[in-house]
Amino acid sequence: MEVAVVTGLSGAGRSTAAKCLEDLGWFVVDNLPPELISTMVELGAQSRGAITKVAVVMDVRSRAFTDDLASVIKGLDMRGYKPRVLFLEATDAVLIRRFDQVRRGHPMQGDGRLVDGIGAERALLEPLRAEADLLLDTSSLSVHDLRAKIEDAFGSEASAQTRVTVLSFGYKYGLPMDSDLVMDVRFLPNPFWIPELRDHSGLDTEVRNYVLGQEGAEEFLDRYQDLLRLIGAGYKREGKRYLTLAIGCTGGKHRSVAISEELANRLSKEDGTAVKVVHRDLGRE
Repeated sequence: MEVAVVTGLSGAGRSTAAKCLEDLGWFVVDNLPPELISTMVELGAQSRGAITKVAVVMDVRSRAFTDDLASVIKGLDMRGYKPRVLFLEATDAVLIRRFDQVRRGHPMQGDGRLVDGIGAERALLEPLRAEADLLLDTSSLSVHDLRAKIEDAFGSEASAQTRVTVLSFGYKYGLPMDSDLVMDVRFLPNPFWIPELRDHSGLDTEVRNYVLGQEGAEEFLDRYQDLLRLIGAGYKREGKRYLTLAIGCTGGKHRSVAISEELANRLSKEDGTAVKVVHRDLGRE
């Protein structure tokens, strides 16, 4: 069981860190009272492998925050969980600008000024900051820069992969709403009009060979794969780890299925890519 505690100054990027950890496969709990953290970790440890990484996001909304949290961290350490503490901070000027942009008050501001709340929180968290395993100053970091640093610190090789779903579909059943990119392969001859192929699908060798043997099929796959390399690199820079590619033909039985299978086979050989295939409309006819 891996355990992480994410804390730091309000406005320094805790929410972004939490979303990034979720994308990396961590079970993230936001603003859990310190006294319940140990219980949460124990429940995860008893899940028989369903939960292997737990991250708790903490802020000063929990009263007796630093004393309770320090005690919990020490207790987890003694039981062998070795929690890692990520502390996020930024300069006062940057924090003030961020609060002004969202037009929200600071949780410790009270009747005072915004800068007073930031100062009070900074003083309260100083002991925890001194004990943090990883300290990140987000003053000059973009959201993507912060995600990259968290991925480096908390990600595994598997979690850093781009997860691609290749989805075949039939246009007569409607466009898939969850697709990132849609490609139409109705430019290829339809096996439906070949009597001996009509009852087969793109999963069958006869149909696959027919579709991939048509003029333009291989060239389409080569060029589309090149395009996906370019797009995929950009998605990675933007922190996007999930991509759904929709491949459509008329009924979602022949051409789109065969092309999706071949495309998935090619993409699975790309480094840092995990691929699965879904045939949405196969069997609907």
